[in-house]
Amino acid sequence: MALYRAENISRVYRSGEAALEVLSGVDLSVEAGEMVAIIGASGSGKTTLLQLLGTLDRPSGGQLFFREEPLLAKSARELAAFRNRQIGFIFQFHHLLPDFSALENVMIPALIAGQSRQKAAGPARELLERVELGHRLQHRVSELSGGEQQRAALARALIMGPTILLADEPTGNLDTRAGNLVFALLQNLCRDRRLCALMVTHNLSLAERMDRCLTLRDGSLHPGQ
Repeated sequence: MALYRAENISRVYRSGEAALEVLSGVDLSVEAGEMVAIIGASGSGKTTLLQLLGTLDRPSGGQLFFREEPLLAKSARELAAFRNRQIGFIFQFHHLLPDFSALENVMIPALIAGQSRQKAAGPARELLERVELGHRLQHRVSELSGGEQQRAALARALIMGPTILLADEPTGNLDTRAGNLVFALLQNLCRDRRLCALMVTHNLSLAERMDRCLTLRDGSLHPGQ
């Protein structure tokens, strides 16, 4: 049984009489512990697809399944709770809050879910140590390098113990060394926690190191590059 599955997903944007079909009949199935790269030309709809898979937007057609449970019949509140529990997001631009420390940034999803600061602090500290930032817990975002900021964002994405990790160009804004470190940490965490990870990337060398590589072309996914 697939952990997460998309069936015949489409997305059409309308403006008056005009319609732009970005995605058409996307099918995707991923297993626990699997890392899948999604590549494609700029403007092909990769970020749109990731937003749909993350339930941040609703498709024009099709269905999403988590452990074969259909998701799109859920209310907005139910989907928000599902995202908080099951999905971790990492973006090219980390979206950390600049006025807070690395530790506080990682704690935020747990605080939003209603956990106390005391309960959230322990797992947040452990994750920051796991991504080699144990010595930077109290540093503000402006005091962290680009690679450190992205590693803090990775820790934040994992604080709620998600089963699905969605990453949109997580190494695209980093130099080669920092990008390789972030990717290696991502690989190790996916293996250890049996996460399924979907990563949009332009970096073909990273894509080749993942379990599968899919190309988004003409609105649908195709195997390989």
